Amino acid sequence: MKIRAVPEKIYEWHLKKTIRHVPGHIAIIMDGNRRYASSLGKKTAFGHSMGARTTEDVLEWARELGVRTITLYTFSTENFNRSADELEELFSLFMRKFSSVPSDDRFHRNRICLRIVGDRSQIPDRLLEAIEDAEDATRDYDRFYLNIALAYGGRNEIIRSAKAILEDEREGRIRADEITARLVEEKICADTNLAPVDLIIRTGNEKRTSNFLPWLANGYESAVFFCAPYWPVFRKIDLLRGIRIYNDRVRHHHLPKRRARI
Repeated sequence: MKIRAVPEKIYEWHLKKTIRHVPGHIAIIMDGNRRYASSLGKKTAFGHSMGARTTEDVLEWARELGVRTITLYTFSTENFNRSADELEELFSLFMRKFSSVPSDDRFHRNRICLRIVGDRSQIPDRLLEAIEDAEDATRDYDRFYLNIALAYGGRNEIIRSAKAILEDEREGRIRADEITARLVEEKICADTNLAPVDLIIRTGNEKRTSNFLPWLANGYESAVFFCAPYWPVFRKIDLLRGIRIYNDRVRHHHLPKRRARI
């Protein structure tokens, strides 16, 4: 074990001892892959590849700590404006990851249900097919929920919800006076039935939530933890520090722990 790892393990133990309330649903904005690669003089693809490794570690840590649901902001609607080369790199990475899910023993052994959150109409057909295969292979699992926000935008999500409600009203399935916050939330969560977000974590030293799950996070006043490390070097200590923010908020404000809506 490296000398530096010893105090980190001690601090990790200390953080665990201070946490009494673990969030049921953590949403993560994985920022800094490109800047990490640039800081090392590497190509962008290297940063995305290393970020994918961190993602696998974080999922293991979250399950170990008792978190039931993780939602990862993987690719926003605005990300389609990136260069053609970077989009090709990203979609190739997504393709490899989703295609591996049906045969990945970790999903089956740990009963991980994988779901996509976002505008599927914007996802390339070949990638969408791999995504749907991955969802089908894990659909009946209920021990841990992994949501991938892909082609996702919070405002776009609300707009699509509004269009669905207008269509229902036009077809006579609902009346205008039946449109409530609960109905809007049902439409937003129609495909995935997401639970309200307890904690948002953003890496890369950016202090904004970037249009991420505005209804289920901002609308429920989730705790927010901004941290400096780029996503590829995000550590278990950083995750625990974020959970401590949620723990302290529940403890100081006497907030009830929300039931996961599965």
